[in-house]
Amino acid sequence: MIQTKVISADDPAAIQQAVSVLRRGGLVAFPTDTVYGVGALVGDAQAIAQLYVVKGRGSEKAIPVLLSDRGELEQVAAEVNDAAQRLAARFWPGPLTLVLPKQASLPEELSAQPSIGVRMPDHPVAQALIRLTGPLAVTSANISGAASSVTVQEVLEQLGGRIPLVLDGGRTPGGISSTVVDCTSGEPRILRPGPISLQEIQKALS
Repeated sequence: MIQTKVISADDPAAIQQAVSVLRRGGLVAFPTDTVYGVGALVGDAQAIAQLYVVKGRGSEKAIPVLLSDRGELEQVAAEVNDAAQRLAARFWPGPLTLVLPKQASLPEELSAQPSIGVRMPDHPVAQALIRLTGPLAVTSANISGAASSVTVQEVLEQLGGRIPLVLDGGRTPGGISSTVVDCTSGEPRILRPGPISLQEIQKALS
């Protein structure tokens, strides 16, 4: 067990403290526009492996990547087809995860598959953090299989004593995990329903 520190996201030093923890190989939980996430630097294989441990997550489940800017896509995706570009242009930042072919340079711990989920969250705390760190490997801040956390208290109930830092940004505005769309083949398909409907996806692609 470790001591889990909670810092208000309004604290002027909060983001920099989170960056320091991440750069030391630690894990940080923070609010997004959907639910609270817990993240590691995308290139830190050891920290990513620790994400699986603290969540009790099966290694066959990939860890999504969060971006602060669409220009970072090429850092994590080996290919971004026209459908993915159109969906990103329409729904990012927002609650849409695109599954894309992953860059070969990414740690194997991130995904056992040749693909990776990528999203740009619409939340000022998440955006501020990722702008300083670059892309982050982020999964929901909960024990695997349990309910997603939308408040710091829920994060602490599940991950308290397992991670060193939580940024308190209040209740997350969305509360529902993102819609996941597979864009690795010719026809995009929804893998997980979420805030963005099939009809909205189809309209953006028509």
